[in-house]
Amino acid sequence: MIVSSLPAALSRAVLSAFLLFAALSGSSIFSPLQAKTCSSQAVAARGEPASLTWLARAKAKANWRAKVRALPDLGDPYANWERAEDATEHCVSGPSGTICDLSGLPCRKD
Repeated sequence: MIVSSLPAALSRAVLSAFLLFAALSGSSIFSPLQAKTCSSQAVAARGEPASLTWLARAKAKANWRAKVRALPDLGDPYANWERAEDATEHCVSGPSGTICDLSGLPCRKD
């Protein structure tokens, strides 16, 4: 009986420790989503051909970030693809490899 209740007790202890740590560290898991400010203009970028889809996507994201950084009213704070709103990714494979096009509204954390 002690052995069968050990996993449940251990799970509760781990969960309790995590919640305590999160509360004491000021973690944002309990706060609402962080606000962000987004551009009114979408930025689009195309990556170079790559033999692997994940690599083609990575190249397109790098080009998107570079375009956002180069815009005078946006810059580095907006150059995070993961924060982009209305983000679209479109990849096409052909004889020269895979090419990806990205488009999204650049956003920054407030």
